[in-house]
Amino acid sequence: MGLYLNPGHEAFRQIRRSVYVDKTELIDFINSTIETPAKLTSFSRPRRFGKSFAAKMLCAYYDKSCDSGELFQGLKISEKDSYEEYLNKFDVIYWDITRFISRSKSRGTDVVADIQSATIEELRKAYPEYVDVNELYLPDALYGISQETTNKFVIIIDEWDALFREAKDDVAVQKEYVQLLRGLFKGGPATDETIAAAYMTGILPIKKYGTESALTDFREYTMAEPSILADYVGFTEEEVKALCAKYHMDFESMQTWYDGYSFSKIQHVYSPNSVILAIQNDIYRNYWTASETYESLKKYIEMNFDGLKGAIVSMLGGEEVKVKINTFQNDMTSFNNKDDVLTLLIHLGYLAYDSTTEKLSIPNLEVAGAFGDAVRSTDWEYVSIAIQDSDDLLEATIKGDSEKVEAALERTHESVASVLEYNNEASLSAAVILAYYTARRYYEIVHELPTGKGFADLAFLPRRNTEYPALIVELKYDRDADTAIRQIKEKRYDGRLKEYFDNLIMVGINYDKDTKKHNCLIEQA
Repeated sequence: MGLYLNPGHEAFRQIRRSVYVDKTELIDFINSTIETPAKLTSFSRPRRFGKSFAAKMLCAYYDKSCDSGELFQGLKISEKDSYEEYLNKFDVIYWDITRFISRSKSRGTDVVADIQSATIEELRKAYPEYVDVNELYLPDALYGISQETTNKFVIIIDEWDALFREAKDDVAVQKEYVQLLRGLFKGGPATDETIAAAYMTGILPIKKYGTESALTDFREYTMAEPSILADYVGFTEEEVKALCAKYHMDFESMQTWYDGYSFSKIQHVYSPNSVILAIQNDIYRNYWTASETYESLKKYIEMNFDGLKGAIVSMLGGEEVKVKINTFQNDMTSFNNKDDVLTLLIHLGYLAYDSTTEKLSIPNLEVAGAFGDAVRSTDWEYVSIAIQDSDDLLEATIKGDSEKVEAALERTHESVASVLEYNNEASLSAAVILAYYTARRYYEIVHELPTGKGFADLAFLPRRNTEYPALIVELKYDRDADTAIRQIKEKRYDGRLKEYFDNLIMVGINYDKDTKKHNCLIEQA
């Protein structure tokens, strides 16, 4: 066993000892690609989404230097027809690119040479008669071994894109790295006779130069379109429900905090690391900023592209935003428009993308907290102030202080309308949700909630284990707040609001577009 050649199964053994969700059917998928034209797989996901867990699982399964049968016994893969055929049958090369960067003296320029020399050194120890002492080029070393032994390799690359993130301005080292990968995976006899399968994982999809992928033979699965691998992006709802039952956790809270990603083949995907930490710590909180500061988000949302601020403000206000993802070059520097920045935020996990509607949204309470922290430190004036003051606004609403609510909404609506491409009831709704931004910690905010005879424009339904009253908000444009309150009363309180009848506050809000004034009326039901 070595660090890079046949690293063994101890890492996966340790994963099995912790909070564990069986994702081993991913192995069956990779097995189906072995020695086929589809044998090169790239599967990108954000941090905290189990990328390294999957890579270590694959190492443990394919590595012929160990016996991993016990680790996979009883797991889903053990029931598949392909299980015995490939279990511990290959030489595995495993790279965690961040490890090479960490030990690099130059933080980049010598990484590619280090990858090759370190791997060749281990290959030479394992196959001394087939690797020349002067060999410096890894693809040739692998080809020579395969020619003499007929052995083929499974190559697993974790954090494959780290150089594009850590050395994002060093174009020369990025191109050198891409050239190495092309040498390994470019197709033809060298690849066909050497590589049984390859699996790359990272945050970014494969780098594009213009419209073409740098590694055209890879089949790509991403946060924008995971396709048949959607089940393995994160934890599914069924998996989270099972964990909550096993560890006596509240599923509704887990859903509120960590759900929100959805794809065409699976509608509820949870952030795995956050779910695991919530179980281990027995508390629901924002684990997102525990592993990455809000500054990393702030620098992207403050970029100077037309429409970017408006898109972010719309999503802060609960709206979905249209995006075109095709021009993104899959790196951290080549931004040409707001859509490129927003697409990066999809791959970083800050935004959820619906490929059917091509729309974005902020996925859950945890990520909403990261956005709130980032915006508070911007110079976005009233937007930042609105988020900072939203706890006070909620308290004023509950106390019935309509004047304070009117003043806060006026400030926020003015700011929202100034950066949005619309100034109508939709902008008023976005302004209200933004003004009550931190209230989502205590409430589920529902648009157009059925109330018996119609729909409530906005309903703030208290989350479990909170003592806050429910709020029902009716919005009017060029009418009056009295009309809004009367309309709430006429709709009655059936459906989900019925249980809150004894603890319900009605909020009528009207906006006069001529005077740009807000009128608010608050009554206890």
